[in-house]
Amino acid sequence: MIKTVIFDMDGVIVDTEPVHKYAYDLHFKELGIDVSEELYASFTGNSTRNVFQKLKERFDLSHEVEELILRKRFLFNEAFDTKKDLFLIDGVEALIKNLHANDMQLILASSASKGTITRVFNRFGLNPYFKHRVSGEDFPKSKPDPAIFIHAAGLSAFADENCIVIEDSTNGITAAKAAGLKCIGYHSQNSKLQDLSHADYIVEDFGLLDFDRISKM
Repeated sequence: MIKTVIFDMDGVIVDTEPVHKYAYDLHFKELGIDVSEELYASFTGNSTRNVFQKLKERFDLSHEVEELILRKRFLFNEAFDTKKDLFLIDGVEALIKNLHANDMQLILASSASKGTITRVFNRFGLNPYFKHRVSGEDFPKSKPDPAIFIHAAGLSAFADENCIVIEDSTNGITAAKAAGLKCIGYHSQNSKLQDLSHADYIVEDFGLLDFDRISKM
């Protein structure tokens, strides 16, 4: 029986991807590098640090990774604070509240920085529902490395077999399965070029999920 749900954030709880894309594109222009859509899609589920570690090597950038991270985060935060059309993913708020009301333990495991997680949770009032929040910036490797999910499952009050992950990216699903956890693949309209086939279950509408269905997975 499932007793803990581990949520990814970007593309699952809130679609900040357009804001990230906007900030990255501005930054790429400043750096004078041409990042293809295919290359950008391959970064889905990676932390900002890992993205710039890869870009620094690929484009032989002279900037320090820390400098690149700070600039991109500035551009993201500026856009996040001014962008009005930023909403929770359809159906996810009702799902979170339904699970919480039925004493399901909720944990966040996101590649986003702690600052971004805090901004999202404060903006949408999500803090009361989650027992723990885990940020990818605390791990040297991003998804598909399973470390973040191994750690998140370790924070659960229950055994690994009682935990399930909700993810929308190839890297995230790979990480969840490598951590030995069950995984629901959420087919987001905004998650392009993502292979969800290795998930245990795939859904396109959070309205199809609730405590009764998830607890029996």
